Amino acid sequence: MIRLRTLRRELRPTVRLALPLVLAEIGWMTMGIVDTVMVGHLPESARAIGAVSISSNLFNVVAFFGGGLLIGLDTLVSQAFGAGQREDCHRSLVNGVYLAIAMTPLLMVPFWFFGPLLRGLHIDPAIASFAIPYMKALAFGLFPLLLYFAVRRCIQAMNLVRPVAFALITANIINALFNWILIYGKWGAPAMGVVGSGWSTALSRAYLAVVLVGYLLWYDRRHRTDLLKTPVDLDFTRIRRLIILGLPAAVQITLEVSVFALATALIGRLGAVALASHQIALNTIAFTYMVPLGISSAAAVRVGQAIGRREPVAAGESGDTAIFLGAAFMTLAAAVLLVFPRWIALMYTPDEVVIRSTSLLLAAGAAFQLFDGIQTVATGALRGAGDTRTPMLCHFTGYWVIGLPLGAWLCFRRGWGAFGIWSGLSLALILIGIVLLFAWRRTVRHFPGMADL
Repeated sequence: MIRLRTLRRELRPTVRLALPLVLAEIGWMTMGIVDTVMVGHLPESARAIGAVSISSNLFNVVAFFGGGLLIGLDTLVSQAFGAGQREDCHRSLVNGVYLAIAMTPLLMVPFWFFGPLLRGLHIDPAIASFAIPYMKALAFGLFPLLLYFAVRRCIQAMNLVRPVAFALITANIINALFNWILIYGKWGAPAMGVVGSGWSTALSRAYLAVVLVGYLLWYDRRHRTDLLKTPVDLDFTRIRRLIILGLPAAVQITLEVSVFALATALIGRLGAVALASHQIALNTIAFTYMVPLGISSAAAVRVGQAIGRREPVAAGESGDTAIFLGAAFMTLAAAVLLVFPRWIALMYTPDEVVIRSTSLLLAAGAAFQLFDGIQTVATGALRGAGDTRTPMLCHFTGYWVIGLPLGAWLCFRRGWGAFGIWSGLSLALILIGIVLLFAWRRTVRHFPGMADL
């Protein structure tokens, strides 16, 4: 258990680092919520929301796998920065960008098979007719998104977190404006409906990359950090280290994102109402998840920097404080989901049938909020310490061996519908949270033996 004295000492620097990252993650999630809300006011509301749900979830599986491969920058850059080796930070960034460039054409391949995939999953053709062009529009934002991931991970590991928040907040303005223009055909633009939202999202992701790259170049010029003097030759040893660290994280993130994507596809077989309810509930719990996700990034940075300074006790205290913060917030979030489910659903749709179905799913979401907060921040703390394999194994077992099979059985065999799938995933997150908390405590106990790191 975290000591009060430790909490008082660590709370302020952790919050100062985490707050802009939390705002950034909320800004990221808000873009998806705005997309869903705005297409939800089209004439075929349930089908439009369902199309955005299917496409965005499957796109995220691919995109976040690529982003996960770049997550090794958290460890390399934060530890190098803690050790005072700024040039090493820049070298990692340059080779992270090379890795993003190399990944982009490979990650584009699955998008060409999106139509046959929807047919294979027996998705309603009316939903698929919206989903396919929406996905093609999203695909144009893939490389800017990967570039944004690389630059963001580098600058936040060097404590430059405010530009990340600024980029996401202003990108929301860009996204909302172009959604309004392209979805509904304002200012002389054609009314593109659902696909207009896809183009708006792609444009917003290009904006994110431009803002962070521009800031990094401005910062280098003002503070003379010699970024532009960094050797641009390929460092295969460093890229290999990025992949070794990033691949387990990429698999872990993919396991987590893809289980919800597959859950979305399975629920899509139940009809438009079930799919719309699932998407609203998923957007809501994903929104609350953004807070511990931002705290998780702060935990990775603070733990990594402490290890770089050879301060193992400080590393343990930083991780403990971050986990406490994530758990405390998600406890409050669970209470909100239980008390205000109807109000939440009304923000998305006036359809009473969808509202009733959504309220039941939000109750299932409330059950795992605390444990989701613990597992998310513990994953970041472990990543700062260089352990990306343990979270991967926990997520695979929890989601794919236990949660999803149980949820599918409850949904289709026991007749629980979408609530059955949510019940299975709820159990998975509870188990993952407990195991990763114990894994972090085990790691902390071994910190004093880290002298050779």
